[in-house]
Amino acid sequence: MAPGVRLVQKVSSTRTFAKIAPHLIPALDRVVHRLTRGKVLLSAQMLPGVILTSTGARSGLERRTPLACMPEEGGRSWILIGSNFGRTDHPAWTHNLLARPDAEVSWKGEDVPVTAHLLEGEERAAAWKAVLAFWPPYATYQARVEREIRLFRIVRR
Repeated sequence: MAPGVRLVQKVSSTRTFAKIAPHLIPALDRVVHRLTRGKVLLSAQMLPGVILTSTGARSGLERRTPLACMPEEGGRSWILIGSNFGRTDHPAWTHNLLARPDAEVSWKGEDVPVTAHLLEGEERAAAWKAVLAFWPPYATYQARVEREIRLFRIVRR
């Protein structure tokens, strides 16, 4: 693993990062994504990322959220991790997907219609193991909170 990646993993595991990142990273990602017409996400320079377009659970309005993801083999599905940077509440986008699982992701400049499925039980356990191998700081996020971090598999429709 490159030294730069280890440094980012260490920094991303801190409580300070958890306080600042939720405000700064998505805002920067949205701007860069818009300016590059969907081809670049700043946060994706370390982790793969998508822009999730979901429908608000209560409002019914379109919501665009930059998210890190773990692509699965074959390019037809991804795992989305509702870590919320190790904050106590589930992120809003997870509530939206639970209420309305049909969504869209922008992946490498392509808009992809997807359906989300909350992972539970053995399916979640296997995915969580893969997620921790993919990005170990998620273990730190989980250790900080009492809630179980939600994992979703999103699949092309």
